[in-house]
Amino acid sequence: MRTVIFVLVPGAWHGGWCWGRVASLLRAAGHEVHTPTLTGVSDRAHTLNPSVGLRTHVEDVVRLLDAYDLTDVHLVGHSYAGQVVSQVAEERPERLARRIHLDAFVPDDGAAAIDLLPAEVAHHYRESVREAGFGWLIPPRSLTVLGVTDEADVAWLTARLTPHPWAAYTEPVRIGAGAASVRGSYIDCTDWLGVFAPFAEKARALGWDVHRLATGHEAMVTAPAELAALLTAPDGTAPASSAGPAE
Repeated sequence: MRTVIFVLVPGAWHGGWCWGRVASLLRAAGHEVHTPTLTGVSDRAHTLNPSVGLRTHVEDVVRLLDAYDLTDVHLVGHSYAGQVVSQVAEERPERLARRIHLDAFVPDDGAAAIDLLPAEVAHHYRESVREAGFGWLIPPRSLTVLGVTDEADVAWLTARLTPHPWAAYTEPVRIGAGAASVRGSYIDCTDWLGVFAPFAEKARALGWDVHRLATGHEAMVTAPAELAALLTAPDGTAPASSAGPAE
């Protein structure tokens, strides 16, 4: 079996710990796994300040790739981190074998995350930033809204999630030929509100392999075995035990 290098990037409010269940399965299968926590969030909340934004988070991942001299990397971004992995692909395409967007943004050049959300959700974000986020923080969203129903999972996540820097959602991504040169895959989590479903359609239009996973938005917590199977499937082909490719 070929050893694969995975870099798993968490979305808003989460730290690298959220990948623990998936990372254990990948490592048990012989793969190398890195799970960075982005600046200012969760176990790195002590580094938070109003200047932390998308550029900061891109640097977090770029520096990891460079410091460990990682190549042929399978770079996974969950949710907000679709923005991050897209720009990392632009800046370090030579280090990547594939980028995988897990229920995540698939932006065009110049797009800010807040503008990619449905209008009602974006309004909620802006309102929560203004009222509870001191004008520069996004408070964590309800986990039940995100499709987490197990009480133990809710408790485990709730204790660790922290507000996310608002600037990360308002700063535009900068991508071009570099990002376009990296093969893309998309995993569409179908058992929740489907906020990111349009990006599955966009990924399909781009010619990426697209797969459905019958779970909520927090797939790394609620369906780790199924997610690990998709991540390790050869050439992005879903194994028979997974939910299979989107039609």
